[in-house]
Amino acid sequence: MLEQKLKTLSPGAEMINASISGDTTSGGRSRIAALLIRHTPQIVIIELGGNDALRGLPLSMSQTNLMSMVEQAQKTGAKVILVGMQIPPNYGREYGQTFKTMFNDVSLARKTALVPFLLEGVGPQNEMFQPDGIHPNESAQPIMMETVLKVLLPVIKDIN
Repeated sequence: MLEQKLKTLSPGAEMINASISGDTTSGGRSRIAALLIRHTPQIVIIELGGNDALRGLPLSMSQTNLMSMVEQAQKTGAKVILVGMQIPPNYGREYGQTFKTMFNDVSLARKTALVPFLLEGVGPQNEMFQPDGIHPNESAQPIMMETVLKVLLPVIKDIN
C-alpha cells in the first residue's frame, strides 16, 4: 500500500521491502549491511523490536541493535525513519514503558525521524486485529500506511 501511494505522490520513487516476518532486531542487524550495499537507499525505514518484546528479550540488547542499524544506514548517507511500537500491558508496566521509550531514545540519540507508534489510531478496536489480538488485520493497513506516510513525506521532501 505504501509503495503504491508513494508512486502517486513521488513519481520515480522505489521501495524495497526487506522485512522478514517474525524478525527481531538481532536479525535486522545481521542483515542490514548487505542490504545497504545491495540497494543503496536514500531513506531507510526501520520497524523492528516488537518481536523482541513479545519474546521477552533484554531491551538493552534491542536498543543496541536498533542503534547499530541506524548508525550503519546513516553512514551510507541514508536518512532514517524509526518506527516505534508498544506492547500489551501483560508484559509489566516497567518493561512496557522501557520498550515504548526505547524508540524515542534511539531517535533522539541518532537524530532520526520517528513514527512514535505504528498502530496509532488502530487499537484497541478488536475488529482491526487478527484473532491473536496482537497483529493488525487488513482493515488496519490503511491507517498504518497513513501513520508512516505522515513522517515519510517530509523526509522525501528534505532529500529532493
